[in-house]
Amino acid sequence: MGAVNLLIVDDEERFLATYKKLLEKRGITTITCTNGLDAVKILNTIPVDVVILDVKMPGIDGIEALRKIKQDHPDVEVILLTGHVSVESEVEGLKLGAFGYLMKPISIDEMCTKVKDAFYKKQAKANCIEEPGGPA
Repeated sequence: MGAVNLLIVDDEERFLATYKKLLEKRGITTITCTNGLDAVKILNTIPVDVVILDVKMPGIDGIEALRKIKQDHPDVEVILLTGHVSVESEVEGLKLGAFGYLMKPISIDEMCTKVKDAFYKKQAKANCIEEPGGPA
């Protein structure tokens, strides 16, 4: 597996700092920001493979940010993160193209597994498209 470029978007700065440190120890290049608008700006300037996106944030929420990310960067895999279970937001997120959902609190091992699974999916789609004569 190549290097994963991960963006974590969450309004809890302590959460971001802790998980950035833990993920980078596991070889995952991690960028963080605290809101959906900054996430969109980052995606327009830095190559990112996977986004972990908190659903409940001030300003544009995770669902709205997901909509914008998938519109502008359809190849980026997005994992929604929430501490508040909502079937409606989960269903809407999956309809909009989210790779999956993670529930807080989350273990670093579970997060790493989900990020790697999303990265493998992105790589598989890219390889399928790049192969001449292969299915698109």
